[in-house]
Formats: sequence, structure tokens, C-alpha cells
Amino acid sequence: MTRAFLVVMDSVGIGGAPDADAYFSGGVPDTGADTLGHIAQACAEGQADTGRQGPLRVPTLARLGLFHAHAQAIGAPQPDRPAEGLWAAATETSAGKDTPSGHWELAGLPVPWDWHYFPETVPAFPTEITRAVCEIAGCDGILGDCHGSGTDMIDRFGAEHIRTGRPICYTSADSVFQIAAHEDAFGLDRLLDLCERVAPRLHALRVGRVIARPFVGKPGRFRRTSNRRDYAIAPPKPILTNWVQEAGQPVHAVGKIGDIFSMSGIDTLRKGDDAALMGHLSDLLDTAEDGSLVFANFVEFDSLFGHRRDVAGYARQLEWFDAELGRLLENLRDGDLMVITADHGNDPTWAGTDHTRERVPVLMAGRGAGGLGDMAFADVAASVATHLGVPGRGPGVSAL
Repeated sequence: MTRAFLVVMDSVGIGGAPDADAYFSGGVPDTGADTLGHIAQACAEGQADTGRQGPLRVPTLARLGLFHAHAQAIGAPQPDRPAEGLWAAATETSAGKDTPSGHWELAGLPVPWDWHYFPETVPAFPTEITRAVCEIAGCDGILGDCHGSGTDMIDRFGAEHIRTGRPICYTSADSVFQIAAHEDAFGLDRLLDLCERVAPRLHALRVGRVIARPFVGKPGRFRRTSNRRDYAIAPPKPILTNWVQEAGQPVHAVGKIGDIFSMSGIDTLRKGDDAALMGHLSDLLDTAEDGSLVFANFVEFDSLFGHRRDVAGYARQLEWFDAELGRLLENLRDGDLMVITADHGNDPTWAGTDHTRERVPVLMAGRGAGGLGDMAFADVAASVATHLGVPGRGPGVSAL
């Protein structure tokens, strides 16, 4: 039998979304947003030399066809050198530019409804949601109650949070309700319990995720920890993980995949920061069973560098990932398929701090070389299912 490794580089978009003008970041339409292209441009112009220098160096991804997919997405001439993997530029059909929308569709299920988004007002949240948070947490109010960047929210309200015990609640342009709390002063277990218990009320409104955002430290020196937890709406129909599991084949999740899909169709879960996740993925290349699916997400492109508009940091992360990927590919077995893709964009040169509506690369190692042109997100699930010999149930068409 064969194995499949589906790896998501969270937010590594390649521009060119045909409906980008309908989405906004910082009040600016996403038309022209291009995460990969603008990072590469900044590197070439010497504007991303913090902790690194010179042009963006991602030889492994380039060899697989990353810049071929980018050219396809933005309508530019193709690179002269042929790619050594299969490549395509994928377009999302679901409304939204966030994690659940992208991952659900990559797993074969376009989102069947419109997500609920909170208005850019203060307060941003309905009274009944605020009341529920207070009742569960046993507090007399919340802080924030607005749109904002997570690090800014902690800097603005962290000291008051420690003094009053009120959780910091905020949202963004995504369909999300985030709660930040100090691991020591408020308690990590208490924060996770609060998020888990309030999540069903948010899900009933079609809010995609409730996210626990724990932090530590003292005023002026707060930092978020790796104990983040996402409480997402469960997919309403079977997805790729279910297809594989129901065929009697193992499914292993790496990173926040378990949270995104509410553990639907997942046998084992490994978590940690991106460095730890790379170790888990390497281990699974050695140990994953024949016929298994390994589904991984590397979130720090998005969480540490995209939202913080850190171009140099994003470039460093791409170069680190590329070097690690080169070592992973050396351990692919005959018959294995590795798919490298993304779920949305987060152009660090763009306005605001939100995701950007973009197309994404689809790079396939282990099944030959050549251009696949344009494809839909759902085609990724169909292609992985075909490789594993599992019947697909979604709208996607296999590229294999």
C-alpha cells in the first residue's frame, strides 16, 4: 500500500484570488495581496535582512514547483527551469479567508454556510455572549470586547486582566471569538474550561472558532505560550479524514489539525511549536503505517509573522521550513505522496493584521513532475483519496 502526507503551510498564499476585491484587511481590499511574491520582493530589495540576508532562498520548494504555481496564480511567465514535482495553483470557493474555511475545503468539504462575523464596534459582542462568559468564568465583566491583534490586546489589557480577573475577549476579520488569559493569574485549566463551555453558544451563531490564548509574564513583558487551543465547529459532513478512517486506514494529525476538525476522523494527535511538529512529522515518515494519512499544519508562518506583519521573520520561517522539508523528502518511501499546500494568505506587507484572500500552491512529491495548472481546494482531498485508494465523497476531482 501507499501513504500520504498532507502538509499545510499556514497562510503561505501566492496571490491572484479572483474574488480578492470582496475581502478586506485594514479597510483595504485584498486585490493585489501576494504573500509569497511580496516577501520574495522584499528579500530581493534588501528589506528583509533581519536575522537573514539577501534573496529568499527556498530551493526545495522551488524545485517542487512553488514559483511555477505562483506564476500560474498571478498570470506571470513560467520559470525557465522545469519543476521536479507536480504543481498547481488552487482557488477556494468557500466564503471566508480563515483556517476552518481553507482546511475544510482542502479536506473535501466547501463550507456550506456563511460564517458569522462580529462588527467593528465597541462593544463587538452580543450581550448574551458577554453574559455567558461572565457566568462561566465567575467574573463581573470582560475586557476588550473589540477587534484587535492578539499581542496588542495583551499589551493593552494584560495588567488590568491580572488586577480584575476579567478575561480579555476580542475578534478579528475572521469568524472567531478569542479569549486571552494569564496562565498563572487566571489559570490555564480555567481558561480552557471557559472556552470549551462557551464554544457551543458561539457555534450556534455560526462563529467558526473559539480560541484560548494563554499568556505569561509581567506587564511590559507578556508573551503568549504554546498552550493555545482552538474549539472549532465540527464539520457537518464526512471529510478526508473520515473517508480514510472509515476505509480502515490510520489517520495521524500533527499540529492544530485536531482542533480544526474537532478530532473528526483522527486516530492520533501530536502537538507543539513548529520545531516540535517538524520532529513529529519526521518521526511519522519513519513509523506511519501503510495506507495511512498524516495531516499536518505548521502555524507559525501565520501566527508569529503574518499577523505581526514581520516580513523578515516570515522569510526566515520559509527558509527554515524549506531546509527541513529537503531532509523529509529524502525519507519518502516508494509509493508515498507528500502534498505541500496552504489554507489562505497573510501578506505581511499588506494593510491591517488580517488574513488575505489568495490562491495557494499545491506541490506534490512522489507522483512525477509537471504542471497541473488550476485546481480547486477540494481537488486536494480527491487527489489524496485517489492515492490512498479511498473513495472520495466530496465535489473535488482528483489530479492523479
